[in-house]
Amino acid sequence: MRAQEFDLDFRDKARRTSAWGIGLLAVAGLLWAWCAVLLLTSYEVDRKPGDKYPAECEARLLTDESTANRGLRQNSWCQNERDWPEALAVLGLSVPVSIAGVALLTTGTVSRRMSAHAEAMRELDRLAGAREA
Repeated sequence: MRAQEFDLDFRDKARRTSAWGIGLLAVAGLLWAWCAVLLLTSYEVDRKPGDKYPAECEARLLTDESTANRGLRQNSWCQNERDWPEALAVLGLSVPVSIAGVALLTTGTVSRRMSAHAEAMRELDRLAGAREA
């Protein structure tokens, strides 16, 4: 395999690595958005199956008390819906996904830039050699 073919193949692999990194960062962004929806939007809870008038619940993060609609103290229907562990699990899952995405994006970008730099240096050496001859 000639050097130029090897370099083009190397850049193609680096481009794919960057694309995977961007994809993982997009997944991490979706997980953050899901966590925000769980914490910032109001919701309804059925008191019984097929309830025509479900209980209205405030957003989990924007309540005066620590749980939605004053939670356990008033035996609210909202107390067990959209519990904190679910939102924190989504947030926790986004951390390794985003770390892997950043690592792949950085690796791919640096590889492409170093390949372009090496090509530019070879071209400069070739031009300097042609000028001396």
